[in-house]
Amino acid sequence: MDDLHVAPGPGAPRGLVVPASELVEQFSRSSGPGGQGVNTADSRVQLSLDLATTTALDDVQRRRILQRLAPRLTGSVLTIAASEHRAQLDNRLAARRRMADLLREAVVPVAPRRPTRPTRGSQRRRLDAKAQRSETKRARRRPFSD
Repeated sequence: MDDLHVAPGPGAPRGLVVPASELVEQFSRSSGPGGQGVNTADSRVQLSLDLATTTALDDVQRRRILQRLAPRLTGSVLTIAASEHRAQLDNRLAARRRMADLLREAVVPVAPRRPTRPTRGSQRRRLDAKAQRSETKRARRRPFSD
């Protein structure tokens, strides 16, 4: 198949192109329906990419992806399996689509959190609501008798 193209987005403004030579495809028998060809068709696809050695990523992108996808990696190899379709070609396309989506999401930089303060109006409304609630509860008490 062809190179894997990842659409442009945050973290990869020009997109990514993973050369086909760096992608490893393995085929096996898929579980599920298949009719007469169920025992003969190797329609399940495993698509693997070694993130540590790929030429598609720069150092910043590589570090970001390795950190974000660490739970999914075996060493530094990302593997995607696709077996939802009966046709091998459809599964190959689904695996490539899933890998491209995963890489695009993992390369996005983390937006820094900017601490904010409550506005004066929101503070006043909160205190007014507390005072109202306090008054409601105070009104439910037994009258004080001497």
